[in-house]
Amino acid sequence: MRFTGRSAMNREYVLFDFDGTVSDTSEGIINSAIYALEKFGITCDDRRALCRFIGPPLYDSFVEFYGFSDEMSRAAVGFFRERYNTVGIYESRMYDGIDVLLHKLKDCGRHIMIVSSKAEECIKELLRLYNIADCFEFVAGASDDVGRTKEDVMRYAVDVGGADVSKAVMVGDTKYDIKAARLFEIKSVGVTYGFGTVRELEDAGADYIADSVAETEKIILKL
Repeated sequence: MRFTGRSAMNREYVLFDFDGTVSDTSEGIINSAIYALEKFGITCDDRRALCRFIGPPLYDSFVEFYGFSDEMSRAAVGFFRERYNTVGIYESRMYDGIDVLLHKLKDCGRHIMIVSSKAEECIKELLRLYNIADCFEFVAGASDDVGRTKEDVMRYAVDVGGADVSKAVMVGDTKYDIKAARLFEIKSVGVTYGFGTVRELEDAGADYIADSVAETEKIILKL
């Protein structure tokens, strides 16, 4: 557990990223990315390289990582979801201890929300599957109405979900989570057990760094 500079007090709202923070969804995302890329004749033997699809919006990933045009990226997202929504979504597991942490926060009276650029319907399905849906007061996920970026879903959590930015903390594993939190002047905990790195989280400006779910719990319960 590391404190990186800014203090935080009275964090009543706890906002969780999903992929890499609540759930290890890497297998399903990687397999579905492979499926989508193969539709364009692209093969990737290094599965670890495809972890970069975890975190940012899918459309942006196909554009940035493979130089796809708008039309190609939209088609690739469609292919990805074709597999992910039926098979890949279930190729995942909840991180050990997350359910215990969520119930502790709920018992403490914290307002718990999901803020993720993952499709909202997929998040809700997995929360039901993991039997933790009742822990969350609000789920802010990507949709046609909300938008696809982390900033879009954060704004949704604030404007519609009622998250008070002066009393909130964001928990996430990548720079996208930390940068969105900073944009809304929300304190942040960067977790290294997901898919980001310590350097990435520190460079993005995380207030705290936690290397495990247990450390994350200690930080949040002190805020």
